[in-house]
Amino acid sequence: MLSFYGVSASEMIRFGAYVVLGLALPGLLLIRALYRGTRTLPEEMALGLALGYAIEALTYIAGRAAGAPLLVVAWPIGTYVLFLAVPRLRRHWGGGSRPRTPMWWSWSMALIVAYLTVWGAVNFFRTHSPTWPGLAASYIDMPFHLALIGELKHHVPPTVPMVAGEPLSYHWFVYAHFAAASWITGIEPLMLLFRLAMLPMMAALFILLGMIGRRVIGSWIGAIAAVAGIVFMAAPKLYVGLNVGLFAWRGVQSWTSPTVTFGALLFAPVILLLTDLLEPRRQDIANLLSSRAGGPARWTPGPVIPPAGRTASHWFLLVLFLVTTIGAKATLLPMLTAGLTVVAVVEGVRRRRPPWPVLAILAITAACLLYAQFVLFGGARQGMMIDPFDLVRKTWAELTAREAAAAPWTAVLGVTLLYLLCWVVTWCGILGLLSRPRLLLRPTVALMLGMGAAALGVVLLLGHPHLSQLYFFEACYPYLMIVSIYGFTVVTRRAHVSPRAMTYAAGAGVGTAYLIHALCRVETPFTGDRTDTVLYVPYLVLVAVVLLAALVLIVRGPRLRAWALTLCMLVATGMPAAWYIRVASIASPAPVGTTQPAAARVVPDGILAAGRWLRAHSRPDELVATNAHCLWDYENPCDSRHFWVAALAERHVLVEGWTYTARNFSRWQPLGPQVQNLPFWDDERFRLNEAVFSAPSADSVQRLRDRYGVRWLFADERHTAPDSKIGAFAELRFRSGDYAVYQVPDASGADQPG
Repeated sequence: MLSFYGVSASEMIRFGAYVVLGLALPGLLLIRALYRGTRTLPEEMALGLALGYAIEALTYIAGRAAGAPLLVVAWPIGTYVLFLAVPRLRRHWGGGSRPRTPMWWSWSMALIVAYLTVWGAVNFFRTHSPTWPGLAASYIDMPFHLALIGELKHHVPPTVPMVAGEPLSYHWFVYAHFAAASWITGIEPLMLLFRLAMLPMMAALFILLGMIGRRVIGSWIGAIAAVAGIVFMAAPKLYVGLNVGLFAWRGVQSWTSPTVTFGALLFAPVILLLTDLLEPRRQDIANLLSSRAGGPARWTPGPVIPPAGRTASHWFLLVLFLVTTIGAKATLLPMLTAGLTVVAVVEGVRRRRPPWPVLAILAITAACLLYAQFVLFGGARQGMMIDPFDLVRKTWAELTAREAAAAPWTAVLGVTLLYLLCWVVTWCGILGLLSRPRLLLRPTVALMLGMGAAALGVVLLLGHPHLSQLYFFEACYPYLMIVSIYGFTVVTRRAHVSPRAMTYAAGAGVGTAYLIHALCRVETPFTGDRTDTVLYVPYLVLVAVVLLAALVLIVRGPRLRAWALTLCMLVATGMPAAWYIRVASIASPAPVGTTQPAAARVVPDGILAAGRWLRAHSRPDELVATNAHCLWDYENPCDSRHFWVAALAERHVLVEGWTYTARNFSRWQPLGPQVQNLPFWDDERFRLNEAVFSAPSADSVQRLRDRYGVRWLFADERHTAPDSKIGAFAELRFRSGDYAVYQVPDASGADQPG
């Protein structure tokens, strides 16, 4: 697949060797030494890879800050030396005896990873070329990610490369990994971002999620069902048309948002370690016995943290992953804090004494959260504000082709109930735990449900110009699915439901969803004068059919069996939604709800060559000025999400695109212009910058040089006058297509060294 989409054999070999020798193997050795327990080899490898990413990010940041980025290789080399030199550690090279993975499980996981690879190729590789002009059609945030990789290659602490001097109030640790990988392998950041780096992350992530699922559910079958649900389930969309708002499926893995995948990968070991620290060791024994039988584990209350799990190495690993999660994804720690608070309350009430170990973990997590918010992110809100039902209003507006501000309270209430119904359908398996309410007191279950409830509240309470509040829900999505499969497994086994009966019920659910979709035929967004009530018709029909089926089942058999089969039917209605969304995403080259790529007629020529030339002939600390600020074909009003100069040149730009800066987000108001259409806040800087390109003179060039330290001009000549005289005051060094690169002379008039 990689070869077909332009990755050379040399790049694959170098990247593969780097992942194995620079991340996975040293991480595996450390996991064997620090994390005691019974695990399969794939689980150890996935944990080792996650630990490798975490240590690499921290060591690269330190090495880059010291001016020696290649010092990052000291940690794998040091690990090898340590495990070869210390006799007590040499045994970890062999690993000892470990349980074997069932063959069907191995093939199932392999097929899931293969599916994700093929899906990524069809949905991402096909529409994201690493060469120009196909590169211009990339998802709108890809040059932003590429610019931050270039920033981390050359600067720590990082700043916003598109607006010189602006602090980077963002979760940027994943870009430290990309930068380290580029330094070590010599592979272009563009190729890492567009083709290579996400694949091992996705594979390790889903193995770890399967591992967590097996710990919670106590069953290999339940664990693989949870992984499949994470991959394939989505909110049941019963409309015809694009997926918007609450129906815009966002998986826990993402090619277009590397922070999502990287954050999820580093967060999974946190949850895994918490399952060890929050539940008694007898639970592990029950899991082992029941997994051999293929059934769910029973849970009996025990000490909050068993003596065997209270090892210093467990705590060390937990703190290490929490620290790296600080800069991996901003939405993770708030949800974890909420979940741990629920666990502390449940354990305190149940045991009638303070659960000190849980409170200690909560205190560490809260400290990391405060550090992230007020130190790493500088207290910036990045456009997030308290704006109840912002998502609901925008969803209603997109479904009805109207203005969100005009949404009546009845529409807000109706779409909110619709939103809640969709997630009840998706995670209705959780209701199966009501058949054994005591299981709701399990610390791990309480943790995951607490995270999910907090995420739901945050999504409905907060507002953001680009619906980024949905990322809070993404952080909890896999774990709610695990609890859902756990509850579904519990109720079906208690009711002694046969596989054949479950198959019939699931088939009825899938068929019902497709029939409602075809017969109701509600097209969105609306065309013509249609009332809002039509939005609710398909879902009212779904509820009516499910209630009727439940009534028939209750009349014909035991209530518990009827409850189990009804849940089976209901959860199956979410399956067609996921497939429909994937088919729609293949037909649409850009994710729903984003600005579409520029048409071929407006894509300029030469920017890639000009950016690469500037990178090769300038120093990382030299400042560039450009007249490129607006997305192509989105210049009136100006959409300031233009990041290509900083991305391709890997240099700081005086003013390029300012949409995603903390200062720009702080000026946005819900009823005002879109955040990407706000003008630049520093009128004088912007005026001086534009004067060099629109009316060049010795004075204008000198002002940029003396006041801001500009040393290069990157001119989009489509926006300069035909008789522009920039070359009279700065030396033309390179021209390609529509772009020209000029070097600004120093104060004495001599050229700067190229």
